[in-house]
Amino acid sequence: MKKHFLLAAFATLTLISCNNEGNAVNTMESMKTPQMENFDKAFKSLGDPQNRPTEEEKKRNTSELSDRRKALLVPASKELILSSGVTEAELMRKTGGDMSQIIVWATQIYMKKSDEIRKNLKSEK
Repeated sequence: MKKHFLLAAFATLTLISCNNEGNAVNTMESMKTPQMENFDKAFKSLGDPQNRPTEEEKKRNTSELSDRRKALLVPASKELILSSGVTEAELMRKTGGDMSQIIVWATQIYMKKSDEIRKNLKSEK
């Protein structure tokens, strides 16, 4: 389940990033919090040559990110979670420090905040 959610989250973030609706995108981008922007950048960094899956990681033939690649997302994920009012203690209690759970939780927060921004943009029109 986590594997599929991470893939869906990545695909959604990619679609959001590739969205080109003119002014609405610029406004959407300008309304993102710094933590959301960092989360975006972390996901985009997975496409950098040095962060792409290695041959060994590809051979595993799994849809789940490797620990090496998850580690690239965890700092921005934690930052986003903590910016939502969650304490470090609560973060550790709910996730046990599991990288996948941290990334999934951050993705849920990101999607919720993105939806709120979209609703605000629609109500302004």
